Amino acid sequence: MVDPVTLEPVRAVGTNPDSVFPLASSYKQAVLWALLRAFDTGRISPTQRFDVTRENQSLGAYPFDGTNVKDLSIRMIHNSDNTATDILHRLVGLQAVQDVADGLGLCHTRLILPTRDWWVAEAGLSSTFNGTDRWAAARGGERSRLAALIDTDSRQYRADYVQRHLDDYFDHRYDPALSVRTMNISTPYEFGTLIAAEFLKSGLSARASAWQHDVMALGYGRSALQVQREGKVAWFAGKGGNGWRILTYTGFIALKDGRRVVYAFMQNGSDQTYTLPQTRRAFAWINAGIAAVLSPSP
Repeated sequence: MVDPVTLEPVRAVGTNPDSVFPLASSYKQAVLWALLRAFDTGRISPTQRFDVTRENQSLGAYPFDGTNVKDLSIRMIHNSDNTATDILHRLVGLQAVQDVADGLGLCHTRLILPTRDWWVAEAGLSSTFNGTDRWAAARGGERSRLAALIDTDSRQYRADYVQRHLDDYFDHRYDPALSVRTMNISTPYEFGTLIAAEFLKSGLSARASAWQHDVMALGYGRSALQVQREGKVAWFAGKGGNGWRILTYTGFIALKDGRRVVYAFMQNGSDQTYTLPQTRRAFAWINAGIAAVLSPSP
């Protein structure tokens, strides 16, 4: 539970709050925040349209040419669409998304890579990633430079080619530590800090905030919350993510009594390769944590 004015934690519970985890698709809310900042400066129009090309298609089917920016943002959050995400991430700029974390001083949070870049690196197809040991520790200009080179590497291949090589990696060479080196990452504490700022001190205009609220309310998790079933939720924003042995669920809850709650569930190296069936267990943990922070102090 956070103070809505200072954003400081009022009460908190957690396990491994300072350990680094891959964010999977939970990172996509940072792309939305960066997009809306660009919208407020006039750089981005919600009606601008994009076609899917060999260079911008990520993994997963995406047959929707001519989609506008507003609808891409909905697909990114509601459908967790990777191609929509990558189009928007590159539209605002790789560093602009990283700036969401850097501006908050979140030194363990990396948000700079579009989705296909992670998989190209994991599949061993990025000469930049393969040719340096500096990526994991890179910050500032060095990270931005390497990220741009990794992104250039990733756009050389068709999505189906990446998928075949990635399948081979998962089937024969999978390393959970590599997910932390390749994917966008954070800690539960740092990402919780980002979420609190995202919805309580976003710095966005009224129009951009309305866009943000409408889209983020479409993210997964509201129906799984006990406080929602009890009729206590005034507004909800959520985003989850899953991958090979990875599962994340993050959210912001505005309760009708004025209290504000943030949660960040992160898992890497699960004993199940396909992790969505673990959603019920994940929300059992999330609901227990929410109940603990909302309970009266002893």
